[in-house]
Amino acid sequence: MDANANPNFEVATIKPSAPEKPGKGFAFRGGHFVTFNTNLNDLVAFAYGLHSSQIIGGRDWFGTDLYDIEAKPDAEGQPSHKQMQTMVQKLLADRLKLTFHHDEKELSVYILSLASGGPKMAMIKSTADPNEPGAFLFRELGDLIVRNQTMAVFATWMQTSVMDKPVVDQTGLTDRYDFQLKWTPDQSQFGQFRGTGASVPTAPNDPNASPGLYTAIQEQLGLKMGRGNVPDDVIVIDHAEKPSEN
Repeated sequence: MDANANPNFEVATIKPSAPEKPGKGFAFRGGHFVTFNTNLNDLVAFAYGLHSSQIIGGRDWFGTDLYDIEAKPDAEGQPSHKQMQTMVQKLLADRLKLTFHHDEKELSVYILSLASGGPKMAMIKSTADPNEPGAFLFRELGDLIVRNQTMAVFATWMQTSVMDKPVVDQTGLTDRYDFQLKWTPDQSQFGQFRGTGASVPTAPNDPNASPGLYTAIQEQLGLKMGRGNVPDDVIVIDHAEKPSEN
């Protein structure tokens, strides 16, 4: 999609997810933006680059009612991550009448930073056009492929799909990278996938199994992820309505 385009969804269908439908996610395929088994916390977090803990004041159904969305942009080509966020922001305002205001709150977060020695060779600077969409794909949970992503975007995807707290990028890295990250998840990770039929691996007794996430990030990427407390942006929900089907 033209990098200067400010797209809208020309047509959007929102319907409740089928009971017991496995999996969960966001994708752009066949010229359409699609989600499955996504709740309003998921959608707001995706649209504004937040973790669900940064969304305050939502009704109970924000985290329980699951929806599938299929929407067609009014511009040709595959949108960038930012363009997809913009379209979802407009959809939330139009179809769910979402309004909110910003605030700041000290939050418990994970801080992504450089380990001693800096990035490892596994982190290859991407040669793709910066305007081309990146990728953040799981071959299985705990086996991640990243393409053409900045560390800031990587942190956003990690907090959206993996971690139980926001992830703050303090690496200082501004380039785009390609890499693979493989680890054995623990019970604090992939919480939003539990109950959706996705299989979340658990730590095996196999001594040859992949290490935990924090060790894997340092050994494979030359980065560190640790806990901290920082002032961070939150959004306070003023109004939202359940989406009507069409």
